[in-house]
Amino acid sequence: MKGLYGRAADGDAELKFVIQETTLLDVLGSHQVRMKVKACGLSPLDFKLIQEVGIQRDFIPVGREVAGVVLQVGPKVTFFQPEDEVVGVLPLDSPCSGLCEVIDIDEYYLVQKPEKLSFLCAAGALRDGICAYTALHTHAHMAAGQTLLVMDGSSPFGLMCVQLACYHGVKVLTTSHSPQKQAFLEQLRPSVARVIPVHNGSSDLLSVVLEETGGLGVDIVVDSGVCLHGVEEEDIKLLPHKHDIISVLGVGGHWVTSHKNLQLDPPDCRLLHLKCASVSFLNPEVWTTSSAQQGRYLHILKDIVEKMSAGVLRPQMEEAVPLYEATVAMETIQRHPKKKAVVQL
Repeated sequence: MKGLYGRAADGDAELKFVIQETTLLDVLGSHQVRMKVKACGLSPLDFKLIQEVGIQRDFIPVGREVAGVVLQVGPKVTFFQPEDEVVGVLPLDSPCSGLCEVIDIDEYYLVQKPEKLSFLCAAGALRDGICAYTALHTHAHMAAGQTLLVMDGSSPFGLMCVQLACYHGVKVLTTSHSPQKQAFLEQLRPSVARVIPVHNGSSDLLSVVLEETGGLGVDIVVDSGVCLHGVEEEDIKLLPHKHDIISVLGVGGHWVTSHKNLQLDPPDCRLLHLKCASVSFLNPEVWTTSSAQQGRYLHILKDIVEKMSAGVLRPQMEEAVPLYEATVAMETIQRHPKKKAVVQL
């Protein structure tokens, strides 16, 4: 049985992806489930994070968001039985690639897939759903009546945040990175309060946000990265500067950032202190690297798939990639982390 794996490169060399043979144990663990994979979502490998949590491997499994059908269950499995349709995320230390035809996974990483939800949609949007829930519920404690600013609301993650917030009665402002994305965001239903174009340099983010909030600022900001001074790449130049984000925050506001190496200067910290505001770092991997809040994690997974099935969350899915193109698709995603792909097995 073959799966896709990333091979660690020396120095600054690009990560290589290779097809490797893998075998399953004859006997399942007590709480393990053997499932036939129907679809697998691809996300970029964070090799540095994998090393930092103590996982030492030459080959790192690729494809962790999986949806499929249960074939066999361990002797102490209570949640599932053969023929159940399930969806979940393989943990960071899993030896299996999600692109293997059959995998073994602990039952505590899976939930039932609603019948109306397709395998492709479940696997392709699960990670963004987890990120959105972690940002808005776990970190920001979102509540009806608050105001939220989502950076790049047309991205897969941003769209999940927008739809989830609108469902909970939050006033949503969002930025767009192109005229096409602006048109897409403006036609969303339920509608967002304001789409702020940042692609032509004509919009002043701070003045627009203050106008929309009566000069008070927003309760929550969710970014998709931060632009650092001196960066010339066009995509990164569209991202907000950290001072702009802090400036649009209201009193007691929450800033949830995806920027791993964020550094705040003393003036930035002073401004946060004056506003009694907080900064949270978004790392969705924490759910599977620690079992401290396993129950909450399973509730999040279940709620995500139920809301996708009901049409509350409506991800914009890319066309499914056949298995033989998975290596090329993964190389593209590793170079452009905001791109998405889902493989149909």
